[in-house]
Amino acid sequence: MTSPTPTPYGSWSSPLTAAEVSAASTRIEGARFVGDDVWWGESIAEEAGRSGVRRRGDSGGVVDVLPAPWSARSRVHEYGGGSWTASDDGTLYFVEKTDQRVWRLEPGAQSPAALTPEAGDVRYGGLSLQHGRLLAVREDHTAGGAVPARDIVEVALDGTGAASLVAGSDFVAHPALSPDGAHLAWIAWDHPHMAWDTAELRVGAIDGGRVVVWRTLAGGHTSPLQPEWIGDDSVMFADDPSGRWNLWRTDVAGAGPTAVAPADADTGGALWVLGTRWYAVLGDGRIVAIRTDGADALVMIDPDGAVADLPVEPVAQLSIEDARGTRVLLSGAGRRGVGLWLIDVGRAGAAELIAGASSPWADEWMPLARAVTASGPHGPVHAFDYPPTHPDATAPEGERPPYVVFVHGGPTSHVGGAASGKIAYLTSRGIGVLDVNYGGSTGYGRAYRERLNGQWGVVDVDDVVAAVRGLADAGAADPERLAIAGGSAGGWTVLCAVTNSDAFGAGISRYGVADLRLLAADTHDFEARYLDGLVGPLPEAEEVYVERSPLSHLDRLRTPLLIEQGLDDRVVPPSQSEAVRDALAANGVAHAYLAFEGEAHGFRRAETLVTTLEAELAFLGRVFGFDTPDVPAIDLD
Repeated sequence: MTSPTPTPYGSWSSPLTAAEVSAASTRIEGARFVGDDVWWGESIAEEAGRSGVRRRGDSGGVVDVLPAPWSARSRVHEYGGGSWTASDDGTLYFVEKTDQRVWRLEPGAQSPAALTPEAGDVRYGGLSLQHGRLLAVREDHTAGGAVPARDIVEVALDGTGAASLVAGSDFVAHPALSPDGAHLAWIAWDHPHMAWDTAELRVGAIDGGRVVVWRTLAGGHTSPLQPEWIGDDSVMFADDPSGRWNLWRTDVAGAGPTAVAPADADTGGALWVLGTRWYAVLGDGRIVAIRTDGADALVMIDPDGAVADLPVEPVAQLSIEDARGTRVLLSGAGRRGVGLWLIDVGRAGAAELIAGASSPWADEWMPLARAVTASGPHGPVHAFDYPPTHPDATAPEGERPPYVVFVHGGPTSHVGGAASGKIAYLTSRGIGVLDVNYGGSTGYGRAYRERLNGQWGVVDVDDVVAAVRGLADAGAADPERLAIAGGSAGGWTVLCAVTNSDAFGAGISRYGVADLRLLAADTHDFEARYLDGLVGPLPEAEEVYVERSPLSHLDRLRTPLLIEQGLDDRVVPPSQSEAVRDALAANGVAHAYLAFEGEAHGFRRAETLVTTLEAELAFLGRVFGFDTPDVPAIDLD
């Protein structure tokens, strides 16, 4: 057999099409045991990103529980979460995207019935059915003012509205009702803090349908998360007084918290989305928990504190969706993408795949992540390297591959070591991907994420440059063909990097922040004071805001850019991307601007996902000089 003819990196023939990557890009949005069935939420790209609720039918096929055009999507904190739940008799409770009201869909009913009234811009999220009572977080924008009113409410199942249980904080999350209904535990925090900076775990007595007396059980200088009741008088939660989120247990009387199997890893993360869970307490007292130290892992903690690994396929984006008896529903990303698995810890055997994590490509096309650590000016920088991966293709001797640095959003977020279809779309064509957890990322402890405090636009840029230059210095990447790509806060880092360094020959910014003062003025309330910690409080730090912003240095915008923007984005308005486009045009720099009707902060529509994938590949080929014959050519202005 003759060896294949060497083909330049970037021009390898690949079976991965943008349409297939879009179809395989499952987005799980919660899952529940409903009687003997498993239900899950899923963003349906081919239906304009509608958030459906589905179950597996008796024949094994997927059945829609929530019919089109209904869409279960909350806008509390803009990022939503907890948009649906269900009772064991098959009654679905959900937040409808268009009006943000809570609706009920009973088994066999032709259409849902509203449980909360029309009341202007009032939103619900974080739905949870606890001991027969439906709890939610309510966000009321109708009173005016800079800060919406938020409270924890009980939604009446008979459709008579929602009654407030507790209010008085800028933000609330994770309501947990004690089994006897006498107490409520929840997480609260106030501006200017974010939940991962400083929050409180509170517990209060319920009398007459409201919390009448409450006290703080943990937090104040730490970031407690996810309270769960262990009987009527004891609460378990995650907290990070050691610098790592670990599990703790305390009682309602306020006896000092006791650590549960502490580890040098995080059981917890950034609370961007309501309803996120990092552990579950089983009926026999054992605990199934996620531990993150770079990659995610699943462990079992026995009542005596013994810890055992639970080997599962997903190693990134892990979330424990539900638990019943010895069965646990787990969502996350593995080698074949994002999916939902059922694992029964009461018996041996592999986890059962329920939804997602499937693709038309063999494993040989999916790159294996290589955890790498680079030395940066602010300390070690963690990343995952995905080299070009192809079962047959080879490059000419001596050629080094082009690389794209992926920069996650947040910036308080995290990526794990699991290749996505989008990554494989590039690596199968001979383009490497370096996914960087720059300083400020979760998954490595509080000190690592606080590295970004006051230094957004500095530490993140230094870290991504150090990571990719380390790869180039090792001979694994072509230093003349390095690109950087990111969305939202990642888009900010893209724009700062091409403005303040010479490391990159191309950039891809998706709904990226370009002007900090505009962001502070235009962004929504959840992040209205986020910049106080990342940059500094206004007006005292205004000079820093001006100096850091790429739009303050228009003469430095000299790197070819592809800019992608949703026209319905309320987090980073289109005006920011348009300003970058205009500056590039004024400077005579090659660029393209793609704007998408109907897309907000994060793309969901299948046609958008296909267009952006193909455009990004064509853009890289155009800038770096390799052929991309299987995608439409891109025009650069």
